Formats: sequence, structure tokens, C-alpha cells
Amino acid sequence: MDPHLLRTFVAVLDHRSFSTAASALGYTQSAVSQHIAALEADLGTRLVERRPVAPTPAGARLMDHAPALLLRLDAARADIARLHRAPDARLTLACSPAALGPAVARALAGLRTAGPVDVEVRVLGRESVIEEVLTAGADLGLVDGVAAPSDPLPLPDLGPTVILAVAEEPLAVLFHDGHPLARRRSVRLADLAQAQWIDAPDTAVPLDRLRAVCNGDGFHPRIRHLGTDPHGLAALAAAGHGLAALPLSLAAALPGVTAVPVRAPRLVHRTELLHPADPTAPARRLAGLLTGRRPNPVG
Repeated sequence: MDPHLLRTFVAVLDHRSFSTAASALGYTQSAVSQHIAALEADLGTRLVERRPVAPTPAGARLMDHAPALLLRLDAARADIARLHRAPDARLTLACSPAALGPAVARALAGLRTAGPVDVEVRVLGRESVIEEVLTAGADLGLVDGVAAPSDPLPLPDLGPTVILAVAEEPLAVLFHDGHPLARRRSVRLADLAQAQWIDAPDTAVPLDRLRAVCNGDGFHPRIRHLGTDPHGLAALAAAGHGLAALPLSLAAALPGVTAVPVRAPRLVHRTELLHPADPTAPARRLAGLLTGRRPNPVG
């Protein structure tokens, strides 16, 4: 399967348009059509309906695989390129919003005690953090999520990447101050399944993850928040647009809302560190400051 054809296929279905995909990829529309036809011939089945543009059942199945396949190819290219890089004193850190807190800021300050380091911090969605680390856009990444105590986050296969636990803390639900449950000492997520929620997949715990840990339906969104701004999310919660789940330390610091810890199911908010198997010297030092131990490759 030619990866160039696969990239074109993904672009066509992402944009739901042959012409828009052609513009995004720098191809002519006829070239895009030829790529899709060649991929369909290779796989022996129709993948894309033309009018309107949509995946066939086979195309939908291929889309389940294609983004991860292309990411792993890009990761392999970046991994080889790292072997020939020159040492430098720069560090790019990619973080999901709830992973960037005071402990990370203190570790970055400690990093400078060993010498000057040019640091760039990027706040991104969780999937983008992983992609940045795998494709050498960032030297180190921090992602967050929920899990049972001491369990790892349910991350995809990342190949030869170091994954280390950085922190665990209680999970909390954001309520507006006038909500009848805002005075509770703790709440059960299952009791809130039929409440209205804010769908904020890059800032709060994604709603599909809450459904998974509660083994049920519910957690319906009233409004979507697409971005990485916890204060904007808190403003929506404070105005009564719905609930959101965040780490307790972050939730308690947000204005206009009340953070109530989750007592059941037994979950923690977990932050994990990701970096390549052969990190740069600044990334290795920062990893040590964040975890208090020497990182070892896994996966």
C-alpha cells in the first residue's frame, strides 16, 4: 500500500472534497482522483463515494487504520533523522492543558540551573502532543487522562518511546456555584451520567472516556469547547452550560466554579511523560526533574 496514496485518501475524507484535498496537498484535482483510483485498484474495492464525498464501508474500515499507519511512518523517519542531529541547548516541550502546572514550571526553572537552555512550551490537544513527540516536533511531551490508581493511561502503540508516570491526583467535577450538587463533599460519576456536560476533549476528560470508565451510556454534551483554554471552559461551566471533569488542583483554581472530588469509580487524574528512546540532553534532564528517576525505554 503506497503511503502517498494513503495520505491522499485521508485528505479527501478529512475535507470531504477532492478539490479541497488537492489544494491542501498541492496536487491537481485530477491527480487526487488518480491516487484514489490507484488505491482502490490496489485494494480491489471502492473506498470513496464521489457524490457526495464519503467513505464506503471499506473506506471507513481503512480510515480506522490509516492515520495511525501514517503517523508511524512519520515517526520512523523522525527517529532515523535524530541519529544525525547535532547537540544543542534547545528544548521544545508539548503539553496537554491539564498537564501543564506548577510542578512543570518549577522543573523548567530547575533545568536552567545546569546552563542556559532555549525553551519553547506548546499547549496542544493530547493527540497533537503525541504526534509532536513521535515526529520530532517536540523533544518531550506531557499528556494527561484518567485511569485506575497506578494504571497507565490507555495510549496507542508509540513504538520505541519512553513513557513515564509524572503525577497522580484526585479527579474533580466542575459545577457552577449555584448547582445543587456543588455543596457535596464528593460525587459519583455514575450519578451524573444523565446530566448535561461540556464536550471539551482537549481540555477536560473526554466524554467517551467517562462513558468507558462508567461502563454505560450518558454523559451527553450540551455544548462543545474546542481548544486548550481551561479558563474558557470554566466560564462555560460557570454560566451553567454543563459539567466537566478535570484534575482537582486545576479545577479548584478556576474562577466562578466549584470543584467537587470524584469518589467513584476509583479513578485518578494521571500525567505521563513521553520522549524518544534517545532524548536530547535537555529533555533527559527535564525528564529526571519531573520524575526523579532515570528514564528507561519501553514499547
